[in-house]
Amino acid sequence: MRFLLDQDVWALTARVLGDAGHDVVTVASIGLAEADDAALLTTARNQRRIFITRDRDFGELVFIRDFGAGVIYLRILPSTQNTVHKELIRVLQEHSEDELMKAFVVVEPGRHRFRKLG
Repeated sequence: MRFLLDQDVWALTARVLGDAGHDVVTVASIGLAEADDAALLTTARNQRRIFITRDRDFGELVFIRDFGAGVIYLRILPSTQNTVHKELIRVLQEHSEDELMKAFVVVEPGRHRFRKLG
């Protein structure tokens, strides 16, 4: 799967995804560290990447302003990173890339919530 990681996503998360064989790009690596949230979602959609963030504000852009980009929101703390990463990998095993491109998924320790867009 192809992912675009927000600037607030930990390097460890990028490594976990990369080690699992996924195509991972960070917003900083493509010069978008200072871009606004709408530009980040537009970039993810245009590059056919699923956006991963720790910022809950993306729910408003996806549902209220209808940006139509797939988002995985990580509810993660240093003390929960291992359980959240395990749940993230489970999400990626249970759902196809196409499904995730059309969903907003909240991943937290030991569970996730999957909501289809549109």
